[in-house]
Amino acid sequence: MAFWEEKSLDEMTDAEWESLCDGCGRCCLIKLEDEDTGILITSDVRCKLLDGDTCACTDYPGRQAKVPDCIKLTPRNVAEIKWIPTTCAYRRLAEGKGLAWWHPLVSGDPQTVIDVGVSVKGRTFLETEVQADEWEEHAVDWPEWEPPETL
Repeated sequence: MAFWEEKSLDEMTDAEWESLCDGCGRCCLIKLEDEDTGILITSDVRCKLLDGDTCACTDYPGRQAKVPDCIKLTPRNVAEIKWIPTTCAYRRLAEGKGLAWWHPLVSGDPQTVIDVGVSVKGRTFLETEVQADEWEEHAVDWPEWEPPETL
């Protein structure tokens, strides 16, 4: 039995916790909040530390010092953060759903995240290259798209 099937999020080691990230990059997209409705809108503008080709943070250990509003996911806050994508392994496990078939820990291949369209690879703009007053023009709905359970 795989560790994510026999341990709670709280019981996981740091290495196990970190391995749950599928590397999609969706959590590193800039979110905007509609002032009137409070609805969160996701843009295709990525954090200045997210590499648009690898979908990896270019300074993961120092990210919170360089990006003060970067939120570190923990077993305690993962269920409370509304903008975490429904495809996210942390959210799925917190909701008792298990990992998706395309997750690298299940498929054995990080390419499946890209192949099924969950990854933001090649679909984003760096936040330092887009004026903040133009972020609203970059609103997208694809970050909430979920691939079918099987292909």
